[in-house]
Amino acid sequence: MQMHDARRVEVMIEAVMEKQITRALEEVGVTGYTILPVLGGSGASGRWTREGQVSRAFSMIAVICLISPHRLDALLEALFPVLDEHIGVVSVTDTHILRAERF
Repeated sequence: MQMHDARRVEVMIEAVMEKQITRALEEVGVTGYTILPVLGGSGASGRWTREGQVSRAFSMIAVICLISPHRLDALLEALFPVLDEHIGVVSVTDTHILRAERF
């Protein structure tokens, strides 16, 4: 089976920024992405968990998308203004996909 190069982009950010992140994705033509709740972790401020939280104010989400390599720079440029002033991490991983026409 033919595999094609792609990039997996993961954005971990405050849940209240979900609309801004998805808007940035859509502005550069990303039509497929997945949003997952983040249950907890550890970072510069130490360990944290969303256990006991009654609002999304301190929750985090992971937004994941697969894109073709030539779209990566435009996506990162669209994401940067959203991430610049918020808690968030972006990671980019080389990957391989089937059905490249979908990305």
